[in-house]
Amino acid sequence: MTAPASGPATAASGKLNTAEATVFAESTTRLAELGRNFYGRGWLLGTSGNFSAVVRREPLRLAITPSGVDKGMLVPSQILQVDENGSVVDGSGKPSVETALHLAIVRLRGAAAVLHTHSVWNTLLSEAQAAKGGIALEGYEMLKGLEGVRTHEHREWLPIIENSQDMAALARAIEETLARFPKTHGLLLRGHGLYTWGNDLAEAKRHVEILEFLLEVVGRMRNRVQR
Repeated sequence: MTAPASGPATAASGKLNTAEATVFAESTTRLAELGRNFYGRGWLLGTSGNFSAVVRREPLRLAITPSGVDKGMLVPSQILQVDENGSVVDGSGKPSVETALHLAIVRLRGAAAVLHTHSVWNTLLSEAQAAKGGIALEGYEMLKGLEGVRTHEHREWLPIIENSQDMAALARAIEETLARFPKTHGLLLRGHGLYTWGNDLAEAKRHVEILEFLLEVVGRMRNRVQR
């Protein structure tokens, strides 16, 4: 699902045109489905995790999950629409406190969807590998599920960023990291979780599945070696 281009009148008024309104409605349904799906896999328990999808590029509008909501019970009516500053323009509630991080990734990667999970394995490995600055994933057939990857010989580097409650500072750290690693498909916040993205929600979902699978494989292998 790709956000349609805005016409001049619509962009000037800030209101969604009919096609964009349809994209927003479809996005709320898809994001709610992803919340329940990922909750069932144990990737975002409690109120953890957040998702977004681009509704319009100019001016930027995102459909994004609200703060403090159990994603296993997420429904479309809870999804908010925010502008390029992260301010709510449609819906009631508070957007994810990490909205600034979504906006940074959308701008730097041109992503149409950003997904953030808090699984056991991505949390453990982001701590265990923090001193190395990232995690190398290579030699696995599953890597071919990442956009643009054609061989298991690919080496995917997932950078690890120190976590912070200062979202502006964390957004800047993400921007710097993405500039340093322009080919990465995701990143980890230390002790926090995985961020990945895609050209649409289907691609972003696939990237979550691939990276969560590989992180669990790496984590289980580390445990076997250490026994």
